[in-house]
Amino acid sequence: MSFGRRFNWRRYFVIAHDVVATTVALLLSLYVRFEEQGIDDRLSMLAVVLPPFFIYASGVFWFFDLYRSKWRFASLPDLASIVRASAVLALSLLVLDYVLVASYFFGSFFFGKITIALYFVLQVFLLGGPRLAYRYFRFTRTRRRAQMQGTPVSTLILGRAADAEVLLRAIESGAVHQLSPAGILSPSPADQGQTVRGIAVLGRFSDLQRVSVDLTARGIELRRLILTPSAFEAGASVEGALAAARRLGIATNRLPSLEDGGNPLRLAPVAVEDLLLRPSVAIDNHRLESFVRGRSVVVTGGGGSIGSELCDRIARFGAARLLVIENSEPAMHAVMESLGAKGNPVIIEGRIADIRDRPRIDKLFSDFKPDLVFHAAALKHVPVLERDWDEGVKTNVFGSVNVAEAAVRAGARGMVMISTDKAIEPVSVLGATKRFAEMYCQALDAGFARRAGPASAEPMRLIAVRFGNVLASNGSVIPKFKAQIEAGGPLTVTHPDMVRYFMTIREACDLVLTAASHAHGPDNSDVSVYVLNMGRPIKIVDLAERLIRLSGLEPGRDVTIEFTGIRPGERLNEVLFSHEEPSAEIGIPGVVAARPVFVPIDDMRARLAALDQALKLGDREAVFQVLRDTVPDFKTAAA
Repeated sequence: MSFGRRFNWRRYFVIAHDVVATTVALLLSLYVRFEEQGIDDRLSMLAVVLPPFFIYASGVFWFFDLYRSKWRFASLPDLASIVRASAVLALSLLVLDYVLVASYFFGSFFFGKITIALYFVLQVFLLGGPRLAYRYFRFTRTRRRAQMQGTPVSTLILGRAADAEVLLRAIESGAVHQLSPAGILSPSPADQGQTVRGIAVLGRFSDLQRVSVDLTARGIELRRLILTPSAFEAGASVEGALAAARRLGIATNRLPSLEDGGNPLRLAPVAVEDLLLRPSVAIDNHRLESFVRGRSVVVTGGGGSIGSELCDRIARFGAARLLVIENSEPAMHAVMESLGAKGNPVIIEGRIADIRDRPRIDKLFSDFKPDLVFHAAALKHVPVLERDWDEGVKTNVFGSVNVAEAAVRAGARGMVMISTDKAIEPVSVLGATKRFAEMYCQALDAGFARRAGPASAEPMRLIAVRFGNVLASNGSVIPKFKAQIEAGGPLTVTHPDMVRYFMTIREACDLVLTAASHAHGPDNSDVSVYVLNMGRPIKIVDLAERLIRLSGLEPGRDVTIEFTGIRPGERLNEVLFSHEEPSAEIGIPGVVAARPVFVPIDDMRARLAALDQALKLGDREAVFQVLRDTVPDFKTAAA
């Protein structure tokens, strides 16, 4: 028998059940109210009234979707539908009794208000009771099946009651296997002393040690903690519970939030990055879908941390075609495998290319004809570029210029250059080269804006988006500290007062797309530099101490911290805007804009030629002099 026919038989069974329930509810309410004599007096009229009423009741049940909801998942919305349907039927009987039947045919009220009230209560009970009973039957069967498959893992759920309830429902339905909830720890005072789906709230996060001892005394060996999204909210203070769990040898997992884009019921490892930031900015996904959907997009540096996440978000938001450009074959292979596994309908092509190879980039762009270009390819490690300054200039300046001009020649609608907060009042080769590339793009952008007339097509936009350090990106401090902790220490920090801004890769990429959508919108004004709001900076030494504690260790006792001194090109504090750049709020949370400070494109090209000549001669002083002439606040001493 096919699935469709089997489904129809189940629906017919539900229809038959609900008609029988209606019959029983109506007859039982008459019996309770009038007993046998009253029913005998009304038999002839019942024979006339009941058949059309049952047909009418079936239509009401159909209207309120009682036949489409699965009994296995009967819930409050289903109960609400039953109450609404029963109320409509009770009101219909009231109208029938008081308007159509009453004194005209029967000489008195046929049902009466008490009978109709009884009918309403019985109808709700007879419709809802079997559904809830069937759900309980399936729940117990699922639990028995899970127990037969192996010993369930005793689990403590951390988070507010509303989040815990989602996981408990999943366990009941069998969507999450092999978990036996032993209790809930919640940061909310309102949850204390309560139960959620029969599971008690045993305390707050700080009570984990006590709760573990109590459960052990009851013969329950606590083996897993599951953190729900609310456990990571600001002020929840989950770090102590995680440190205690590590000391007790309890495994920890988290439930991804819906914003993570994955299956919210699939357990994932607890990442330190989840615990280190202020709450993420709310992203307008509909805005990003409208901006990206149906477009052809190029991402340079698509195998890197930022580039690969940009590729993932662009594919998820519905781009028609995506060209991934990467100069590392392993990185290209990894990102293409990852994108292919997501099953997005976007047409994805990966090409090996170096952005410093101008003819190659021109050919790729002219063949692909992108609508949007996201330029994430760069050399970005400050100490490395202080040593290999010439490579930084070749990639970050000339590579960026190649990408920008290739995008212009290919007729792209816009280009977004991924920049850095180190480009503001730079003290490093990284900052200076990124600022030079920003100014070149700003000069091109201003030229397009001047040429655009009232009747002309929308001009191409070239913008830069700046942000600070990205957690868990290649070469970032978090993986380095983790490795040092695993090795027993010490953790190396450059300076006790060093502070940095941090944000997650996902948030950074979504805000990059948000900034790009604003630049192409009607209210973009003349801004061409966007800065992501990264909240408050984090002291690196505090970050190191926190990571040590989250590992169940004590800073200074189990793992030491050593200060190695500020490296070439580094500064203690990062800046978000130059004193010469007027900032502007654009009405989008998480993004601030700046009006550009640049020189005309002809001057930029002349300085680019001088930079090229100095680079060919290997003259570091001449290269740095061009950078200082172009970026006057570049504060690095000449060699």
